[in-house]
Amino acid sequence: MSRDIDVLVLGGAGVDTIVHVPELPLPYADSYLIDSGVRTRAGQTGDFVALGLTALGLRTHHLDFLGDDPEGDLVRALHEDRGIALTAVPQPAGTKRAVNLVGPDGRRLSLYDTSRAHPDDRFPADTLRTLAATSRHAHVSLTHPCAHALPALRETGVTLSTDLHNWDGENPYHEPFAHTVDVVFLSTTALADPERTMRRIVERGRAEVVVATAGAEGAYLLADGELTHVPPATPPAPVVDSNGAGDAFAAAFLYGRLTGEPPHRCAEYGAVAGAYACTVPSTEADAIGTADLLARASRRSQWSQRSANRPLL
Repeated sequence: MSRDIDVLVLGGAGVDTIVHVPELPLPYADSYLIDSGVRTRAGQTGDFVALGLTALGLRTHHLDFLGDDPEGDLVRALHEDRGIALTAVPQPAGTKRAVNLVGPDGRRLSLYDTSRAHPDDRFPADTLRTLAATSRHAHVSLTHPCAHALPALRETGVTLSTDLHNWDGENPYHEPFAHTVDVVFLSTTALADPERTMRRIVERGRAEVVVATAGAEGAYLLADGELTHVPPATPPAPVVDSNGAGDAFAAAFLYGRLTGEPPHRCAEYGAVAGAYACTVPSTEADAIGTADLLARASRRSQWSQRSANRPLL
């Protein structure tokens, strides 16, 4: 069967309402005046991964539930404007949405509305299998009902990845994702012992690669049993919002993997794309392009080689 889709992105479609606050955590007050405005734009984790993949020239298809509401229209418009194929399953409960409080340093606190789904929601089996069977790879978001789609995805033979985000290493909801896919991304934010969690993912599941992003400290890559540190990339402009950095990292990593690069080179791509994402204002949706990614990664590699060759003082 022809693999006409490079990456099928499952779940994670929705809208965010952005509120810039004077500091995080936000001290209690009766009210705040928000001079920058309160703005809603399309873009949650699946949307941002799909956007990043498409910007890098990969044929991307996004599958998720959307409501027949203004928020759903924003998501549809984003995909149409960026040329991202979208299959939207009707969601009577409405389109997923969240509120992001963004601090002056670009950090953010997200408040997710979990009422936009039903426990018995399932992706149409025929649609899911058809799309997966024509895809080279599938990236599965944590959003409901993606966990229920994992067995069917695995049966099609497509390779899989997921992002566990700020998993604490213990929450059982994340385990089917962590133990079913081939590439696992997660954040070190809530991990007491990142290496222990990363190795446990490999031991208990089928992951070939585990990547733990650590913000300004870079990332950690576990591949072929070896844990290595990936230094952070220098952002090309001032950091204004960290939202979407992990999604950009994942998209660029998958671009490298699907173009035949070794894991460490893929992680270098991820670091560059994640740093770029931090310079995109929270009210916008943008991603690094192929030429810019490759040029920045090349310069980063040359700098690393020169640094490694310098004599130690």
